[in-house]
Amino acid sequence: MNDTPGWASPGSAPSDGQDGSGTPRPSEPGDANGSAPQWSKEQPPAGQWSPPATPAAGQAPTPPPHSGWGGVQQGGWGKPPAAKPGVIPLRPLGMGEILDGSVSTLRRYWRTVLTISVTVAVISQVVDILAQRYLVPPPADINPDASPAEQLDQALDSFQSSLLALGPALLIALMATLVSAALLTIVISRAVLGRPVTVATAWREARPRLLAMLGLTLLLPLMSVAIMSVGLLPGLLVGDAPGVALAVLGGLAAFVVTVWLMVRFSLSSPALMLERQGIVRSLKRSAKLVQGAWWRIFGITLLTQLLIFFVSMIIMVPFAVIAIIADGTSMSAMVSDSTPEFGWGYLIVMGIAGVITSAITYPISAGVTALLYVDQRIRREALDLELARAAGLPGYGPAPGAGASGS
Repeated sequence: MNDTPGWASPGSAPSDGQDGSGTPRPSEPGDANGSAPQWSKEQPPAGQWSPPATPAAGQAPTPPPHSGWGGVQQGGWGKPPAAKPGVIPLRPLGMGEILDGSVSTLRRYWRTVLTISVTVAVISQVVDILAQRYLVPPPADINPDASPAEQLDQALDSFQSSLLALGPALLIALMATLVSAALLTIVISRAVLGRPVTVATAWREARPRLLAMLGLTLLLPLMSVAIMSVGLLPGLLVGDAPGVALAVLGGLAAFVVTVWLMVRFSLSSPALMLERQGIVRSLKRSAKLVQGAWWRIFGITLLTQLLIFFVSMIIMVPFAVIAIIADGTSMSAMVSDSTPEFGWGYLIVMGIAGVITSAITYPISAGVTALLYVDQRIRREALDLELARAAGLPGYGPAPGAGASGS
């Protein structure tokens, strides 16, 4: 049996038509030219109902069958339930089903999912603690009796110190998100078909795409920084009160453009991993899939991030209190209103909190993104039919590679 998902084909090189293993390439979106979404011409066969046999004398008539089609509903036959070989039903999904699919993947394949997320979280937290302890410069001293000019210099020094302290943490978080998203996308692509996957298999299939994934992961933040810089630059050059107003307006406009582009390209990561597209083609693929559904994807993404934020706060706040109590220097610094320089106790306790938080939030974030990609392809390209064939469900034709393996 072909072990790889036919709709995603991770681990196989793209080709025209089919690759060497008989795995079909993903179809292009039906509305690529701006037309209305097209359903696939190939549909599952209609239910084959045999006429009821004439009952013998004295025998009660046999009731109509109920399995698969929902039975009689108010004088008519009900619609067939969607197939569900894995964590989601193979039909267009609602927001609750997307979140439930992410949680179900974590619950059903918890060994693989937690091994990936906990390993990535532990490594990233250890590196972050060491970076904060040995690489980040100490906070700038603040003199409350300084003159206005000296206060401005102190503010600039404090801002520069904050940027230097934030830089390593952002870079580490970026790399952790990159690795976890790549591996968990492979796991979720199998979970949709109801097939488990080991950490070794996920790594083997994701590894050839990590370099391209790194380029995509770096490109999107750089794009955001460039847009924000263009929006703020005119106001900064003008200066004074008009410059401040111009910077605020330019910053708001740049922020709106940035949010619009990030949602438009939000499905580029699963497209790169599962369709083996390049960086530019993954961005174009995401733009096609998001077209006409921007507000829906924006709403689901925003609510998911809010959920992740609240889960993070529920975990981090108690650990932060414990860390402050355990670290006497940080408590005294906060009482004296000076910039705290945290010790080992604080960093270790907060590192443990970070591992727990990341182990839960990484799978949810990656799962929602991957399932949004699956949902959009179901809506636009009838991917549910291809997924049903890949899962080996009866009535949808042979699974990809079945004919080749049997010959």
